[in-house]
Amino acid sequence: MNKITIQRHAQTLLQSAGIQINGNQPWDIQIHNKAFYQRVMREGALGLGEAYMDKWWDCQELDHFFERILRAGLDSKVGQPLHAFLKNWLVKIINFQSKIRAKEVGKKHYDLGNTLFKAMLDKRMIYSCGYWKTAHHLEEAQQAKLELICQKLQLNPQLRLLDIGCGWGGLAKYAAENYGVSVMGVTISQQQYEYAKEYCKGWPIEIRLQDYRELQDKFDRIVSVGMFEHVGHPNYDAFMQTAYRNLTDDGLFLLHTIGVNMTNVFANDWIIKYIFPHGMLPSIAQIAKATEKLFVMEDWHNFGTYYDNTLMSWYENFTRHWEELKSTFDERFYRMWTYYLLSCAGSFRARSIQLWQIVFSKHGIIGGYTAPR
Repeated sequence: MNKITIQRHAQTLLQSAGIQINGNQPWDIQIHNKAFYQRVMREGALGLGEAYMDKWWDCQELDHFFERILRAGLDSKVGQPLHAFLKNWLVKIINFQSKIRAKEVGKKHYDLGNTLFKAMLDKRMIYSCGYWKTAHHLEEAQQAKLELICQKLQLNPQLRLLDIGCGWGGLAKYAAENYGVSVMGVTISQQQYEYAKEYCKGWPIEIRLQDYRELQDKFDRIVSVGMFEHVGHPNYDAFMQTAYRNLTDDGLFLLHTIGVNMTNVFANDWIIKYIFPHGMLPSIAQIAKATEKLFVMEDWHNFGTYYDNTLMSWYENFTRHWEELKSTFDERFYRMWTYYLLSCAGSFRARSIQLWQIVFSKHGIIGGYTAPR
């Protein structure tokens, strides 16, 4: 297609989602560089995101822009660029989330600096979806999520808890402080490790800088919050076998993860390059296949709509603290981080991606299991 045809095609697609090029609505797209159309046609999601970072286009409300294009299914109406097909083939033969590669997300994302995450997150630095059922602000939503997890795991002082992907230690400390459990947390982020060790000092909590695959121990309860998205489909079996191996026979395992509606083997190219290296969102089918010979699924809870609230709160915090942050990060980072937070908010709002909390047991709870909501 020539330049004019590509531009008309783009205009037609966007109009089907109620979006006008250079329109007046806050979700309309403002084009500053006419090469934008060919770039997106050629490079897909990666080109769209990079063009935004390069100031080739703007949108007053990116979250609403993405909600509209995803609800209209425009992502499926635009053909995949050649490099996407090549990657689709490569991920079938290469483990992009091997032990060595797994450390990249720690260095590139979680080690960006605690200053950034302190500014953006709640006081416990919980970097996952809050539970907004009765919450009015981020602090309440994150505390409600921690409480929900502890109740689902039926914690008490006699139990030992493993937190796979413990982040900055917020859940570990909450569980120890409010339920009297002893906790081991593992992370592959150096900065998370150092922060969590200090944050949890004085409590019966051990924090390790360690890959989950190296765990060889026994725990009454296991939890993993917002970490499974980094595991990758070649390692789903290994992850679940690790959880099974380290869980006592009468224990409970809670998995908290973002998920997709349709099975895939790779994620958005822009997200992988700039935000979460080698990230991948699981489907129901992939989780079921990896757990069916190991666990009984006791409860499956979807509260993905709450991630919209959470991401918008993070964005509000990020922009409010930008004057403090811009001495460390440049304007290109600001646009990148804005694009990340708001595109994800729009995706959850459009119900393109979900948030699941799943509770597993090894043999089934005698008399049944009732999960709090």
